[in-house]
Amino acid sequence: MNLTVNGEDQTVSAKTLDALLAELGFEPEFLATALNSDFVPAEERADCVLNEGDKIEILSPRQGG
Repeated sequence: MNLTVNGEDQTVSAKTLDALLAELGFEPEFLATALNSDFVPAEERADCVLNEGDKIEILSPRQGG
């Protein structure tokens, strides 16, 4: 399936947002996620089904100021 992840085109096999994070090697407990500009809480990622062409944003906290 083709998705846009953080502005970059990706071809992945994941069917859910939770599976996508695992496939891309993210540590899910320290992230914020959005699907097509809608925030997806961590507890809903496993049920968040991905579709061809979806746009995913994965945000991680930064240090410093």
